[in-house]
Amino acid sequence: MPSTEVPRGNGGETPKPPATTPATIADVTPSTPAIAPAAQVPAVPIETGWKRSLANTLAFARRRMTGDYQVDDFGYDPDFTDNVIVPPLKVLYEKWFRIETIGMENIPDTGGALLVANHSGTVAVDALMTAVAVREHHPMKRPLRMLGADLVFSTPFLGPINRKAGNTLACNPDAERLLSMGELVSVFPEGFKGVGKPYSQRYKLQRFGRGGFVTAALNTGMPIIPVSIVGAEEIYPLIGNIKPLARALGFPYFPVTPTFPLLGPLGAIPLPSKWIIEFGEPIPTDIYAESAADDPMVVFNLTDRVRETIQQTLYRLLLRRGHPFLG
Repeated sequence: MPSTEVPRGNGGETPKPPATTPATIADVTPSTPAIAPAAQVPAVPIETGWKRSLANTLAFARRRMTGDYQVDDFGYDPDFTDNVIVPPLKVLYEKWFRIETIGMENIPDTGGALLVANHSGTVAVDALMTAVAVREHHPMKRPLRMLGADLVFSTPFLGPINRKAGNTLACNPDAERLLSMGELVSVFPEGFKGVGKPYSQRYKLQRFGRGGFVTAALNTGMPIIPVSIVGAEEIYPLIGNIKPLARALGFPYFPVTPTFPLLGPLGAIPLPSKWIIEFGEPIPTDIYAESAADDPMVVFNLTDRVRETIQQTLYRLLLRRGHPFLG
């Protein structure tokens, strides 16, 4: 049997447990003196307001002088876009047009997609505001690469600025390359027919061309997201078109609005209409066969589906908005 005896110490006596004394505060409290909260590490002041703006401006200037910025193959300059192009557009977006967005969750966090929108407003401000909406209010702050007409890129000053903003020509090779790179690409199929239509035809979609945007989406398998914009029609109500002057200047139209050219440069100030931009549910294209882009019927049906979706959404948004300027 195992022994049950208690081991004995020296002299054969049973060792006694050490005497215990009641614990005191001093026994359980660290000897280090107490540190008053926030007394040892001073708070680092966070720069706000004009100080922060000045710091950002100086940092931007330093990067431009040292060449510490990147430009992609299309001329896209994110640093220039974020610090020069976007800030003034944000003021228009938030304070002047008071833009409300719907369906931002329909834009993917990653990967390519083709955003197809209606076009209006005499000047293509709607394209700029759509880009700001995605860049500033999407959870991933994604840039929007817009496809524009040749005239945009051949115009002095506007051409280089658009290139720096990441935009490129409205042609299938460029569109498909950007989509394959996983970029968000936007297109306005109405073109100048939509921007330059008279105010009496507001919110009535013009022809969507031959469906080139659908072909680009089918060739890359990227989804098409219909985008409906309410508000742009009222910023420069087009009440006339001086065609001889437009031909002399090489423009698709020369607009006459209630304020331009009557008020001269002041007529370039857009009216503060209330805007709503809705990003519709994506229309998948990867469910079609590889040769679908060569099938005129598939292209026509998809084009018509996108156009009809945008048109019906515009009617609904107009009812929701109410007054063009008060909302």
